[in-house]
Amino acid sequence: MSFPSFSIVCDDLSYNWPDGTAVLENLDAAFPPGRTGLIGVNGSGKSTLLRLIAGELTPSGGSVAVTGEVGYLPQNLPLGTGRTVAELLGIAERRTALLAIERGDACAENFAVVGDDWDIEERARGELDRLGLEHVGLDRTVATLSGGEAVMVGLAALFLRRPDVLLLDEPTNNLDLDARRRLYAAVESWTGVLVTVSHDRALLERVDAVADLTGGAVRMYGGNLPAYEEMLAAEQEAAERVVRTAEADVRRQKREWEQAQVKLARRARYGNKMYEQKREPKIIMQERKRQAQVAAGKHRTMHAAKLAGARERLGEAEAAVRDDAAIRIALPETAVPAGKTVLTLTGVRTVSGTTVEELVVRGPERIALLGPNGSGKTTLLRTIAGELDPEAGSVEVGVPGVGYLPQRLDLLDDGLSVVDNVRRFAPSASVNAVRARLARFLFRGGRADLPAGALSGGERFRAVLAALLSAEPPPGLLLLDEPTNNLDLASVRQLAQALEAYRGALVVASHDLPFLEAAGITRRLVLDRQGIVSEGSIEFDA
Repeated sequence: MSFPSFSIVCDDLSYNWPDGTAVLENLDAAFPPGRTGLIGVNGSGKSTLLRLIAGELTPSGGSVAVTGEVGYLPQNLPLGTGRTVAELLGIAERRTALLAIERGDACAENFAVVGDDWDIEERARGELDRLGLEHVGLDRTVATLSGGEAVMVGLAALFLRRPDVLLLDEPTNNLDLDARRRLYAAVESWTGVLVTVSHDRALLERVDAVADLTGGAVRMYGGNLPAYEEMLAAEQEAAERVVRTAEADVRRQKREWEQAQVKLARRARYGNKMYEQKREPKIIMQERKRQAQVAAGKHRTMHAAKLAGARERLGEAEAAVRDDAAIRIALPETAVPAGKTVLTLTGVRTVSGTTVEELVVRGPERIALLGPNGSGKTTLLRTIAGELDPEAGSVEVGVPGVGYLPQRLDLLDDGLSVVDNVRRFAPSASVNAVRARLARFLFRGGRADLPAGALSGGERFRAVLAALLSAEPPPGLLLLDEPTNNLDLASVRQLAQALEAYRGALVVASHDLPFLEAAGITRRLVLDRQGIVSEGSIEFDA
């Protein structure tokens, strides 16, 4: 069977983890040429599907067919810290052969290694420069790169190879605003096949199609994310109308069933009365009774079938209405008065060199901490949280509770269950109260008893956030470091809505401008590469 119009075809694809847990079952999907955004809730199998397409995992059943060479950028790059940028780009061997030839070693082996790639170093340099890595030398080691720089070098390696099919898994997670804009431009200029898993709205606005992985099935929608959301909203509105119609039909069938039961009971009573009064010959009376019983049975069967059919149609209609599992966050009701001084930084210099001459946060201010990768945002947050001592100056917090959500999500004890981890932060809360709170973060039943070490990235984020927001006393100041990195679109929306309703002070380090806008951020602190803080109102142009 051939699929000439599709570049990637998944036929009856299944994959199970080694313990037998099914991730994907009998999945059929076909990805067309162009740029496709693959979306779905946390745990739906998006990253697993990319790894199957890339050939990194072997299907438990079914098959994957890909037209052409595949290039794959995973969420967590497997980087050896001792490797050089040239090695990460895949040009080290050819570069070494070129340098040897330039030195006069014109052996056949060196020429064979170079092949036709005499300009490989210039092309590599061009890709790095295009992605904003002009300052990154080819001989630098991976250990000297920031997380965002490493991701961009990985992207440069793929763009240099120019594979037929490009797979990107959350490529913007560790990128600053400038790097994101360069990535967006590179994606827009990509002429091959591209499939990206992402929650980045700005990136998903630049795709040609959206593949929605929900309930173990992929549905393809033409157009970018806003077009998908518009079509999905129309579908859901129509599905809800069908549900309302089906519910009305069930109610009508139940009424008719009840009315039929009353009529049959009346007829039975009348027949019994006539039989007792013996107004007609016994044989006729018995035949009429038999016919009445047969008719009553048919009547009951007919109404029962109609009612069952109506209920079945209702079930089908309800199944068509989406119910994406998203966290339901209720932040602590900590109202900070407008004039209250929440945070004061005076003459602070952090261990990374960031300097803050003076910063005062009053009342329920909502501040975005912006700046390029490596500018010291995380170090500044950790200094405010009290995890690091400043090298100079003072940090004064004027509220009883400070909640800090780190980027690394290392607040949990991997050996303890999710419930026990949350109870560490809220020792006075009952187990039932903790379980009720965890249910809002999608840890229901046995999921709340899982050890933290067994959680996925998205689950770990939810567990850390639940613990943070259960802390005693409840935080009047929240410090969040790249909080959307591990969340699906629905949960990002829920988190933004919760933060908008929060009445404490908020400082968020994030490069996700749509999220910051939705969270109600109005003030920004900007760190440059020298670590000097400037202030201003935030602009939400991506």
